[in-house]
Amino acid sequence: MELETKLLDAVETGDLFESSFENIQDWLKADFLPSWVKESIDELIQADAWEELNDRFYKDLAFGTGGMRGRTIGRQPTSQEMGEGLDPRNPVQAATGTNVLNDFTIIKATIGLYRYVSEYLKRNNSIDIPRFIIAHDVRFFSRHFCELSASTWNHLGGQALIFEGPRSTPQLSFSVRHYKAHCGAVITASHNPFHDNGFKVYFQDGAQVVSPHAESIVEKVSEVDLKSVVPHLDKDLEAIKILDVSADALYIQCIEGVLSIEDKSEASDLKVVFSPIHGTGGIASIPVLKEMGVSVFEVPEQSLMDSAFPTVASPNPENASALEMAIQEANRVQADVVIATDPDADRMGVAVRTNEGVMQLLTGNQIGSLLAEYRIQTLKERSILPEEGTDKAVLIKTFVTTPMQDAIAKSHGLKVINTLTGFKWIGQKLANYEQIMRTEYRKAEGIEINYDATDSMTRAEILMDYSAYFVFGGEESYGYLAQDAVRDKDANASVALFCEMAAYYKSQNRSVIDALDSLYLKHGYYNEQMINLFYEGAAGAQKISNILNSYRSNPPEAFGEFKIATIKDFGVDTIYDSDGDLIPKQDFFVLEFENGFSYAVRGSGTEPKIKFYVFGFKATNGTSNLTQIKEDSNAEMTMLKDLIEEDAHQRSMNGI
Repeated sequence: MELETKLLDAVETGDLFESSFENIQDWLKADFLPSWVKESIDELIQADAWEELNDRFYKDLAFGTGGMRGRTIGRQPTSQEMGEGLDPRNPVQAATGTNVLNDFTIIKATIGLYRYVSEYLKRNNSIDIPRFIIAHDVRFFSRHFCELSASTWNHLGGQALIFEGPRSTPQLSFSVRHYKAHCGAVITASHNPFHDNGFKVYFQDGAQVVSPHAESIVEKVSEVDLKSVVPHLDKDLEAIKILDVSADALYIQCIEGVLSIEDKSEASDLKVVFSPIHGTGGIASIPVLKEMGVSVFEVPEQSLMDSAFPTVASPNPENASALEMAIQEANRVQADVVIATDPDADRMGVAVRTNEGVMQLLTGNQIGSLLAEYRIQTLKERSILPEEGTDKAVLIKTFVTTPMQDAIAKSHGLKVINTLTGFKWIGQKLANYEQIMRTEYRKAEGIEINYDATDSMTRAEILMDYSAYFVFGGEESYGYLAQDAVRDKDANASVALFCEMAAYYKSQNRSVIDALDSLYLKHGYYNEQMINLFYEGAAGAQKISNILNSYRSNPPEAFGEFKIATIKDFGVDTIYDSDGDLIPKQDFFVLEFENGFSYAVRGSGTEPKIKFYVFGFKATNGTSNLTQIKEDSNAEMTMLKDLIEEDAHQRSMNGI
């Protein structure tokens, strides 16, 4: 009664949201929950930790169209969660709450996914037992959540497969297809801070779930009540199939399929410092690099898998600070390249040595542009692509990725598809191309094709004859893909491809920076910069909503001297891609200025922030003064970014 009185008083004073009160009450009254749940809630109430309780209970953790991601360690952990050591960086129990990732939300998601897959198989007259592959990275509770999900799946009547230890997201994507699973999941929060974790869902094509599966899975998950979760809290691992190192060998063979190099001596002169930033990247990347003949130097402190990511503020290779230790090692051994991958090895960051001998960080847009050019060139040299190009071969990128990749692909005679942000949309296009090819091939040849068993050159020919051949894909946030045997961004294969490219340029006495500048001189100087505004918790979510809503109700007309010419509102406008497919509606805006600059606005789907992508362009016209063009563009970009950010803060407070 005392607890309820404190809760009601907090609601009365406005310290506790009404929705938080209702969810807390539901949990306190549930006599079937373990004792540690109520003890944690009681401790937070007694401490008047209303902000913490709001963040944990103001809503249910959203199971979105790709899965869910959130805190698994509270900002204010309880003594039950920290355990005897009372160390918030080494918890023993995931955070209690409805809006955090814990045993309850993992089981709820697994039950909903199982129900959907079972019904999907029945609708398609399949008698298969639902098969589910789960991978996990190194984060707190990742192995526990993986085993808990697998145990739940088997208990419901399915067959669950898990790896013997941490594995990367792209390996999961590959394995879903190889082992003919009906779905898959990765327990990861990718590059997020140590306190987060997630449950990322894939369908049987190896790509993240999209419509119509996604919405139906979301609905099934929402139908699972708390009482249905409790019987699955105790794990039973006896019937779970464990995938051993033979699964790694298959995936490594897949990575090697993107490479062109045949003579190891071509790569033996390249020195590379590699860091997995305490994650899974070294499991596949290092063996491949060594097989290529590359001289690999590791960062010892960061090669150790560690849930707390102790050497970095955040394990994100987009951040310069995450590569500092690797760059120090590169200067010690005089390496040519530094490469780092995030904990689940789907993102890759790079620094390269300039002609002046210093290490220079590359942006995700620059890395993707270099890889796209190299990939297209090598496919032409191997006669997989015709020299003049073809619109039956495609480069796929997101709208917020540099337009320079559009220019590169079109200069080679390839088709360009732009998608919404997120690799699931690229995966959806690949699934469409595969399905079209299968259908048209069956009509023409009268037989089914074993798609995954077909060698890459034959597959390319068939796709260009009957559908479209995927050449390269990427997004500005350091994610790239160079083959369709994997259906998500693949840092492991990207590491190998980038090193092959760097070795090739070095053999020509050219630096990677030389190659990048040659692209600028050919296509113009494309300059991209980012504004990330973080707004955490329940109050932060409202601020993000204010900004997005105001862009629709009261869009900006100018920022100082920068006048806006056009605005695309992807939540209202009808927009088609280059294949003629309708782009799904989303709160996403693209604004173009009269001077040729532009910017895009969207809320992050994985972190509590809103993003502004600013794009600059200046024609080079064969100039020899590229340095001055870069300086002029950067100065304009800095001015524009400051104005956009100032405007966004105002919109966050009052929505304008």
